[in-house]
Amino acid sequence: MPVPVRNSSEPLEEGRATAVNRVMVVDDSAAQRKVVAMSLLRQGFEVIEAVSGDEALDIIRRTPVDLVLSDWMMPGMDGLELCREVRALTREAYVYFILLTSKTEKGAVAQGLDVGADDFLTKPVNPEELRARIYAGDRILQMTRELSEKNRLITVTLNEISTLYDALDRDLVEARKMQQALVRERARDFGSAEVALMLKPSGHVGGDLVGFFPAGAGKVAVYSIDVSGHGIASALLTARLAGLLSDGAPEHNIALTRDTDGSFVARPPQEVATLLNLLLLDDMQSDLYLTIVLGYLDLATGVVTMTQCGHPNPALIGADGRVRYQGQGGLPVGLIEEAEFTQWRLQLRPGERLIFYSDGFTECAGPDGALLEEEGLVRLIEANAELGGNAFYEALVWDLDSFRGSGEFADDLSMAMISYHGPSPEAG
Repeated sequence: MPVPVRNSSEPLEEGRATAVNRVMVVDDSAAQRKVVAMSLLRQGFEVIEAVSGDEALDIIRRTPVDLVLSDWMMPGMDGLELCREVRALTREAYVYFILLTSKTEKGAVAQGLDVGADDFLTKPVNPEELRARIYAGDRILQMTRELSEKNRLITVTLNEISTLYDALDRDLVEARKMQQALVRERARDFGSAEVALMLKPSGHVGGDLVGFFPAGAGKVAVYSIDVSGHGIASALLTARLAGLLSDGAPEHNIALTRDTDGSFVARPPQEVATLLNLLLLDDMQSDLYLTIVLGYLDLATGVVTMTQCGHPNPALIGADGRVRYQGQGGLPVGLIEEAEFTQWRLQLRPGERLIFYSDGFTECAGPDGALLEEEGLVRLIEANAELGGNAFYEALVWDLDSFRGSGEFADDLSMAMISYHGPSPEAG
């Protein structure tokens, strides 16, 4: 069947049909088909003719068509069935479908709409009405294609975001490994005392840090830090702090200073807090701040000299398993210039344990929104007091998870525990 082509000297009316260019006319009556086709050609459309539904469907499968004008009543595949088959085709571009019919009953119209027809024209076709219906279809096709293009752009953007997210996720997984590696040693036996650490970020990376290091002859420094916020910025600051409180590089450790004989000794903990405060406010000029407990354990005597800067009160577990809180509060580090920090001493007796922990424990919320708080943490600690080291931490987190109910922990969990056995020949 020859395909009439629009005459380029007869352009479409400016500002009108832009989405409808190629129109298919389907009618078993050659006379009716020619009348409609000629009207469309005069309006500047490219027209394809088909004598049956089967021929039309075959052409549509091979040739892009914007709009179909099909007679309803035809031998073989009628217009209704053709419309159903066109809608079943997998095509990117939407095909606007107008049924030509002498049917005016509401039931027939409803049936046509049900199979996917967009509009109806009664026969014989009025050229002006045909023109109006095509332009109405053109507006629909323009909106459909604009929406498809927007959806395509959204899909492309989402794919790009997904690719970036996957790359970021891989980087964060590696960052988590590196942050966990900041706590190189989770436990150490010093003879008269043991120190055990636990670090569990709430996301890929977190702002908590715990650690210990030798602090001169016969002394061990233990610390617990909680940087404000979550995520990458907080994790980067914890990495910087890990370097400043390093076990492997005493010459770079902010908590150590050289004695007159050249050996490294502990700097008073309140001075360490002051230096960290200056570092955050003057050198780093960061919007982040931190809370910290830093204590020096004298292995021979069990005396812990510590500073507490906005961090939760340390928990003292007696030899009988009972818990008592110790602490004096204090200001966070990195919030106020010229902030003053204090230090105080606590005597550990053989069999006692001292725990530094982050507020991820006490501020953990249950299903009803109520926080665990200090009283709840006492219950969890006392319930597992007979355990030690990593077994104690696993049981504590298990019970905290049971209290929470469901979902992920909202904040990082970290803890440092000093278990004092009493003086021993190895101490010092």
